Amino acid sequence: QVQLVESGGGLVQAGASLNISCTASAGTITNYAMAWFRQAPGKEREFVAVISQNIDTTFYGDSMSGRFTISRDNAKNTVYLQMNSLKPEDTAVYYCAAKSAVGASSFDYWGQGTQVTVSS
Repeated sequence: QVQLVESGGGLVQAGASLNISCTASAGTITNYAMAWFRQAPGKEREFVAVISQNIDTTFYGDSMSGRFTISRDNAKNTVYLQMNSLKPEDTAVYYCAAKSAVGASSFDYWGQGTQVTVSS
């Protein structure tokens, strides 16, 4: 059982940067591919990024266009999402999730989310 807790969200101005984190408060993320998703009000959940267990593979959603970087520190049981050049349309609740492999069809664990609000 893995319990994921996101942190680091907040209110920032357009063009700013923000680094959000996801830490396992129970269990370990070492054996899981980790991903970030986001969901804005009234919209479907959107894939942001995924990183493999051994950090050699990453994929990003099309709308991230090089502004976001996913990373992980297995020793700290934490995955990060560095977001640069933020836009108002990046406003959403950001969730982290864990699955057994990058190619696995479903996620095993989800966090509760952290709110990111970008003002214009």
